[in-house]
Amino acid sequence: MSSRGRPVATSHAEIERVAFRLFAERGFDDVTMADIAAGVGVGRRTLFRYFESKNDIPWGQFDRTLDGFRAILAEMPRELPLHVAVHRAVQRFNEFPPDARPSHRERMRLILETPALQAHSVLRYAAWRAVIAEHVAASLGRSPDDLLPRTVGNVSLALALSAYEGWLADPDADLAVLLDDAMSGLRDYVAGPRA
Repeated sequence: MSSRGRPVATSHAEIERVAFRLFAERGFDDVTMADIAAGVGVGRRTLFRYFESKNDIPWGQFDRTLDGFRAILAEMPRELPLHVAVHRAVQRFNEFPPDARPSHRERMRLILETPALQAHSVLRYAAWRAVIAEHVAASLGRSPDDLLPRTVGNVSLALALSAYEGWLADPDADLAVLLDDAMSGLRDYVAGPRA
């Protein structure tokens, strides 16, 4: 019996595993969506139902992770000073199981060190910063477009990226420690308890 017309079942995780294997073997620039689809055993059209472009694959299901980030921020106790709440939320957001496939180190090395991904990453970073700005604005009774919420989002991203760069440069480094050290600088930009 022919299965024509029925989509082949796959998952985001399977697509990511195959894509990362191909990226490691050939380099990101030399892998096409057709290559990934063939590796997964699905058609290109099916692949595009999971990821809009090859550039989206390293970011995984980023919209879902941002929803998780919003939930983490919302769970922070109201009595915490704002900089502490953001600090803790960024640390929790960046906790990943050691057996993740692809590994978090592989994923972040690809995102941070692949020139072809940099323009796409700017869009993702903007969405990540916006989550923080929205939380800060809601905490202070301001608009997310006000200077302070935007500044906290921008500074948080810069601090987190600095930690990631250190982590990728040193295979023995502990990401949680680096993030804790980097995010401690946030208190210099935001002081006092939440309004």
